[in-house]
Amino acid sequence: MVHHLSEQHSLLSNWIAEIRDVSIQKDRMRFRRNIERIGEVIAYEMSKGFASNINPTTTPLGIHHSKVLAEQPVIATVLRAGLPLHQGMLNYFDKADNAFISAYRKHHPDGSFEISIEYLSCPNLNNRILIVADPMLATGASLVETILAITKTQKPKEIHIAVAIASKKGIEAVEAALGKDIPIWCGDIDDTLNDKSYIIPGLGDAGDLAYGTKMQS
Repeated sequence: MVHHLSEQHSLLSNWIAEIRDVSIQKDRMRFRRNIERIGEVIAYEMSKGFASNINPTTTPLGIHHSKVLAEQPVIATVLRAGLPLHQGMLNYFDKADNAFISAYRKHHPDGSFEISIEYLSCPNLNNRILIVADPMLATGASLVETILAITKTQKPKEIHIAVAIASKKGIEAVEAALGKDIPIWCGDIDDTLNDKSYIIPGLGDAGDLAYGTKMQS
Protein backbone atom coordinates (compact mmCIF):
# COMPACT_ATOMS: atom_id res chain seq x y z
CA MET A 1 0.00 0.00 0.00
CA VAL A 2 2.00 2.97 -1.31
CA HIS A 3 1.14 6.62 -0.60
CA HIS A 4 3.00 8.84 -3.10
CA LEU A 5 2.56 12.31 -1.61
CA SER A 6 4.09 14.21 -4.53
CA GLU A 7 1.49 12.97 -7.01
CA GLN A 8 -0.56 16.02 -6.08
CA HIS A 9 1.42 19.26 -5.90
CA SER A 10 1.77 20.91 -2.51
CA LEU A 11 4.49 22.66 -0.52
CA LEU A 12 5.96 19.19 0.01
CA SER A 13 7.07 19.22 -3.65
CA ASN A 14 9.08 22.40 -3.01
CA TRP A 15 10.93 20.83 -0.08
CA ILE A 16 11.59 17.65 -2.07
CA ALA A 17 13.07 19.81 -4.85
CA GLU A 18 15.31 21.62 -2.37
CA ILE A 19 16.74 18.48 -0.74
CA ARG A 20 17.66 17.27 -4.25
CA ASP A 21 19.29 20.57 -5.32
CA VAL A 22 23.10 20.41 -5.12
CA SER A 23 23.38 24.16 -4.52
CA ILE A 24 20.89 24.17 -1.63
CA GLN A 25 22.37 20.95 -0.20
CA LYS A 26 25.45 22.96 0.81
CA ASP A 27 23.36 24.47 3.61
CA ARG A 28 23.17 21.55 6.07
CA MET A 29 20.78 23.32 8.38
CA ARG A 30 18.29 23.94 5.56
CA PHE A 31 18.69 20.34 4.36
CA ARG A 32 17.87 19.02 7.84
CA ARG A 33 14.94 21.42 8.21
CA ASN A 34 13.48 20.38 4.84
CA ILE A 35 13.71 16.70 5.79
CA GLU A 36 12.02 17.63 9.08
CA ARG A 37 9.23 19.43 7.18
CA ILE A 38 8.71 16.35 5.03
CA GLY A 39 8.36 14.29 8.21
CA GLU A 40 5.74 16.73 9.48
CA VAL A 41 3.69 16.43 6.29
CA ILE A 42 3.88 12.61 6.33
CA ALA A 43 2.81 12.57 10.00
CA TYR A 44 -0.15 14.82 9.22
CA GLU A 45 -1.28 12.71 6.26
CA MET A 46 -0.76 9.48 8.18
CA SER A 47 -2.75 10.73 11.17
CA LYS A 48 -5.91 11.01 9.05
CA GLY A 49 -6.22 7.22 9.11
CA PHE A 50 -5.58 6.77 12.84
CA ALA A 51 -8.39 6.16 15.32
CA SER A 52 -9.77 9.09 17.33
CA ASN A 53 -11.85 9.63 20.45
CA ILE A 54 -14.37 12.33 21.32
CA ASN A 55 -13.22 14.03 24.52
CA PRO A 56 -14.88 16.86 26.45
CA THR A 57 -12.70 19.98 26.41
CA THR A 58 -13.36 22.82 28.84
CA THR A 59 -13.14 26.26 27.22
CA PRO A 60 -13.53 29.63 29.02
CA LEU A 61 -17.16 29.65 27.85
CA GLY A 62 -18.28 26.05 28.03
CA ILE A 63 -17.59 22.47 26.96
CA HIS A 64 -16.56 21.37 23.47
CA HIS A 65 -16.61 17.72 22.46
CA SER A 66 -13.30 17.50 20.59
CA LYS A 67 -11.98 14.81 18.31
CA VAL A 68 -8.51 13.76 19.49
CA LEU A 69 -6.03 11.04 18.59
CA ALA A 70 -6.96 7.80 20.37
CA GLU A 71 -3.34 6.71 20.88
CA GLN A 72 0.16 7.86 20.17
CA PRO A 73 2.42 5.72 17.95
CA VAL A 74 5.96 4.53 18.47
CA ILE A 75 8.32 6.25 16.02
CA ALA A 76 11.38 4.16 15.17
CA THR A 77 14.32 5.76 13.43
CA VAL A 78 17.31 4.40 11.59
CA LEU A 79 20.45 6.17 12.84
CA ARG A 80 21.86 8.57 11.83
CA ALA A 81 20.21 9.72 8.60
CA GLY A 82 16.71 9.23 9.98
CA LEU A 83 17.02 11.77 12.79
CA PRO A 84 15.64 14.86 10.97
CA LEU A 85 12.71 12.88 9.53
CA HIS A 86 12.09 11.46 13.00
CA GLN A 87 12.06 14.92 14.53
CA GLY A 88 9.54 16.15 11.98
CA MET A 89 7.19 13.30 12.81
CA LEU A 90 7.75 13.83 16.53
CA ASN A 91 6.82 17.51 16.14
CA TYR A 92 3.32 16.33 15.22
CA PHE A 93 3.02 13.07 17.17
CA ASP A 94 4.41 15.03 20.09
CA LYS A 95 3.61 12.48 22.79
CA ALA A 96 4.89 9.46 20.87
CA ASP A 97 7.27 6.90 22.28
CA ASN A 98 10.50 6.44 20.36
CA ALA A 99 12.81 3.68 19.19
CA PHE A 100 16.29 3.97 17.69
CA ILE A 101 18.24 1.42 15.70
CA SER A 102 21.61 1.45 13.93
CA ALA A 103 21.35 -0.21 10.53
CA TYR A 104 24.02 0.51 7.97
CA ARG A 105 25.65 -0.91 4.87
CA LYS A 106 28.81 -2.85 5.72
CA HIS A 107 30.76 -2.83 2.48
CA HIS A 108 33.00 -5.63 1.18
CA PRO A 109 36.08 -5.30 -1.08
CA ASP A 110 34.17 -6.72 -4.04
CA GLY A 111 31.66 -3.85 -3.85
CA SER A 112 28.85 -5.86 -2.26
CA PHE A 113 27.43 -5.03 1.15
CA GLU A 114 25.37 -6.46 3.97
CA ILE A 115 23.16 -4.73 6.51
CA SER A 116 24.74 -4.56 9.95
CA ILE A 117 22.61 -3.85 13.03
CA GLU A 118 24.54 -3.10 16.22
CA TYR A 119 22.19 -1.10 18.46
CA LEU A 120 18.48 -1.13 19.30
CA SER A 121 16.61 0.88 21.93
CA CYS A 122 12.88 0.23 21.87
CA PRO A 123 9.79 0.56 24.13
CA ASN A 124 7.00 -1.99 24.33
CA LEU A 125 5.47 -2.39 20.85
CA ASN A 126 2.85 -5.04 21.48
CA ASN A 127 -0.53 -4.03 20.04
CA ARG A 128 0.74 -0.54 19.21
CA ILE A 129 1.21 1.49 16.03
CA LEU A 130 4.83 1.41 14.82
CA ILE A 131 6.19 3.98 12.38
CA VAL A 132 9.64 3.33 10.89
CA ALA A 133 11.23 6.53 9.56
CA ASP A 134 14.20 6.53 7.18
CA PRO A 135 14.73 9.25 4.56
CA MET A 136 15.84 6.96 1.70
CA LEU A 137 14.32 3.66 0.60
CA ALA A 138 16.88 2.43 -1.95
CA THR A 139 17.26 -1.37 -2.12
CA GLY A 140 14.91 -1.88 0.82
CA ALA A 141 17.43 -4.15 2.55
CA SER A 142 18.07 -1.94 5.58
CA LEU A 143 14.38 -1.21 6.15
CA VAL A 144 13.47 -4.88 5.96
CA GLU A 145 16.25 -5.86 8.39
CA THR A 146 15.29 -2.97 10.68
CA ILE A 147 11.65 -4.01 10.87
CA LEU A 148 12.55 -7.68 11.36
CA ALA A 149 14.92 -6.76 14.19
CA ILE A 150 12.44 -4.45 15.92
CA THR A 151 9.55 -6.91 15.67
CA LYS A 152 11.54 -10.06 16.43
CA THR A 153 10.01 -10.48 19.88
CA GLN A 154 7.14 -7.97 19.75
CA LYS A 155 3.98 -7.63 17.65
CA PRO A 156 2.72 -4.16 16.79
CA LYS A 157 -0.84 -4.02 15.53
CA GLU A 158 0.14 -1.73 12.64
CA ILE A 159 3.42 -0.91 10.90
CA HIS A 160 3.90 2.18 8.73
CA ILE A 161 7.03 3.14 6.77
CA ALA A 162 7.87 6.82 6.22
CA VAL A 163 10.51 7.91 3.69
CA ALA A 164 11.40 11.13 1.90
CA ILE A 165 12.40 9.43 -1.37
CA ALA A 166 11.94 5.81 -2.41
CA SER A 167 12.98 3.78 -5.43
CA LYS A 168 10.51 1.54 -7.20
CA LYS A 169 12.90 -1.39 -6.69
CA GLY A 170 13.08 -0.69 -2.97
CA ILE A 171 9.31 -0.57 -2.62
CA GLU A 172 9.03 -3.88 -4.49
CA ALA A 173 11.67 -5.45 -2.22
CA VAL A 174 9.90 -4.33 0.96
CA GLU A 175 6.55 -5.61 -0.32
CA ALA A 176 8.11 -8.93 -1.33
CA ALA A 177 9.68 -9.40 2.11
CA LEU A 178 6.97 -7.97 4.37
CA GLY A 179 3.79 -8.05 2.30
CA LYS A 180 1.74 -5.32 0.66
CA ASP A 181 -0.37 -4.55 3.73
CA ILE A 182 2.27 -2.29 5.28
CA PRO A 183 1.62 1.32 4.21
CA ILE A 184 4.68 3.02 2.70
CA TRP A 185 4.45 6.81 2.86
CA CYS A 186 6.78 8.42 0.30
CA GLY A 187 7.56 12.08 -0.27
CA ASP A 188 8.53 11.10 -3.82
CA ILE A 189 9.38 7.98 -5.83
CA ASP A 190 12.27 7.59 -8.32
CA ASP A 191 12.66 4.94 -10.99
CA THR A 192 16.13 3.45 -10.73
CA LEU A 193 19.27 2.66 -8.71
CA ASN A 194 22.88 3.01 -9.84
CA ASP A 195 25.57 0.31 -9.59
CA LYS A 196 26.25 1.36 -5.98
CA SER A 197 22.56 1.00 -5.09
CA TYR A 198 21.95 4.72 -4.71
CA ILE A 199 18.64 6.16 -5.89
CA ILE A 200 18.74 7.94 -9.26
CA PRO A 201 18.23 10.89 -9.47
CA GLY A 202 17.72 10.77 -5.70
CA LEU A 203 19.72 13.25 -3.65
CA GLY A 204 22.95 11.52 -2.62
CA ASP A 205 23.76 10.36 0.92
CA ALA A 206 21.15 11.85 3.27
CA GLY A 207 23.22 11.18 6.39
CA ASP A 208 26.30 12.90 4.99
CA LEU A 209 24.28 15.87 3.75
CA ALA A 210 22.65 16.30 7.14
CA TYR A 211 25.63 15.66 9.42
CA GLY A 212 28.86 15.54 7.39
CA THR A 213 30.84 12.83 5.66
CA LYS A 214 31.86 9.66 7.48
CA MET A 215 34.55 7.02 7.09
CA GLN A 216 33.39 4.00 5.11
CA SER A 217 33.09 0.77 7.10
